[in-house]
Amino acid sequence: MPVLSVSFMALLVGVFVLYYLFPQRHRWIVLLAASMVFYLSAGAGNVVYILITSATVYAAARVMERIADGQKAYFKANKLTREEKTAVRVQNKRRRRACLIAALAVNLGLLCFFKYIHFALEQFNVIAGLLGGRGVRDTLRLIVPLGISFYTFQSIGYLVDVYGGNCRAQGNYFRLLLFVSFFPQITQGPISSYEFLSRTLYSGQTPPEESLIRGFQRLLWGFMKKMVIANALSQNTAVLFGNYQDYAGISVLLGAFLYLIQLYADFSGYMDIMCGYCEMLGVRLTENFNRPFFAKSVPEYWRRWHISLGDWFRKYVYYPIGVSSWNLKLGKIVRPLLGKHAANCLPPTVALLVTWFCTGFWHGASWGYIVWGLFNGLFIILSLWLEPAYKRVSAALRMDDRFLWRAFRVLRTFTIVALLEVLPEVGSLGDGFRFWSCIVTNWRMPEGIADLLPFVYLQNFNKTIGFLAAMGCAALLFIAELLQRRKPVRAYFGALPVPLQVLLLSALVMLIASFGIQASWGAEGFMYANF
Repeated sequence: MPVLSVSFMALLVGVFVLYYLFPQRHRWIVLLAASMVFYLSAGAGNVVYILITSATVYAAARVMERIADGQKAYFKANKLTREEKTAVRVQNKRRRRACLIAALAVNLGLLCFFKYIHFALEQFNVIAGLLGGRGVRDTLRLIVPLGISFYTFQSIGYLVDVYGGNCRAQGNYFRLLLFVSFFPQITQGPISSYEFLSRTLYSGQTPPEESLIRGFQRLLWGFMKKMVIANALSQNTAVLFGNYQDYAGISVLLGAFLYLIQLYADFSGYMDIMCGYCEMLGVRLTENFNRPFFAKSVPEYWRRWHISLGDWFRKYVYYPIGVSSWNLKLGKIVRPLLGKHAANCLPPTVALLVTWFCTGFWHGASWGYIVWGLFNGLFIILSLWLEPAYKRVSAALRMDDRFLWRAFRVLRTFTIVALLEVLPEVGSLGDGFRFWSCIVTNWRMPEGIADLLPFVYLQNFNKTIGFLAAMGCAALLFIAELLQRRKPVRAYFGALPVPLQVLLLSALVMLIASFGIQASWGAEGFMYANF
């Protein structure tokens, strides 16, 4: 059921009506039923896997909590020595850890099997060929279950939080199933923590009228991003990726910029649609973006882009590796040889390499995504190692106080990220490197706009109008995010007279109807749904 389809729009309207017809305490059941309908629409067979995930996660969390509660009750009922308490804690911790590992093995095993088995067999055959052996014939015809990357990570986060005592286990299986399968976030996130999402997911509280209005406004804004900007630009970037070798280097670079704008409009547009819709239901989702194109460095960019995924990797991969005893020992070993700064930087460097390898592999089972992840990690590692030197130079020259320097840093970060984002998208990893090579080697000067942007087909009136509308909306998006430095855009909008608000919203609807629908004919779905 594609998000831009009539059937999905009908689902949204139907859920909204039924949600407020049901008593407050039963409204979460409407959300669960809608989630199951949405998931069943992608194929009944897929439901088996999400039921396996929810059942194993529910059982493991309940067992871990029962062990922890039993330990507290046992200590309260019995007078034990410190040594006896320690022995009980060690034994119970082993039992809880075994339960956690078993549940993780099942769910990570499902994720790895469906998402990475073809890639693994391909690499095995390559190695076997190099060694003179025979490869394995890949006869598997697997369909990756809808949203498995997102609901598996969200479920793992819940399990680890229960294990660490950061949240209580959900006692109602069907409520947990809703947390795992909640349809607005199952295909593209955000990856919410149980503690955050459960506050509003089960309450069924009717939001104030202001939330209904603001949620609808945000929903329309998201449709504009996806339909008017992303879908129009996707037609152009698809042509660019298929023929980049025919264009001047500056044209290819501009195409990479357009692709990054398309990706942002597509992904953040989905988030606005779903966050706006959930706000109308009184459910709060985790925010996934914070003006990423105003970041002045690659590390800052990734703190602003896909925030929920970054938080997940930071909490469950980076920090555990960063503070592990074996990793901290590496710092102590190199301290006498390389000094204090190197000793402090080495443990986080190791953690960053592992984290960004996993981040790239999570995005896609290909060397393009793995290398993309490692390149991002290397830029962040360089920032870490060079930070003291940069601070000294910056303080001496007062560079950060100068607008032009800050603007340069923003443009530099945008360029780096744009070049990295296209690397796995052009085709193979070799195609990605050839795409980069074209930028730095083909310095033919275009003779005009049509030669500068040949993949836009400016001679086609309809496509020209669509492209100009996309660029105009992208400029509007930039202005809105620039204003958001001081306070939320909706605060500015809410301060306007009501007739002017109605006029602007009507103009937004007309913009979507005039350009978005045409740009969306034959367009693919949301890009992050592929992950």
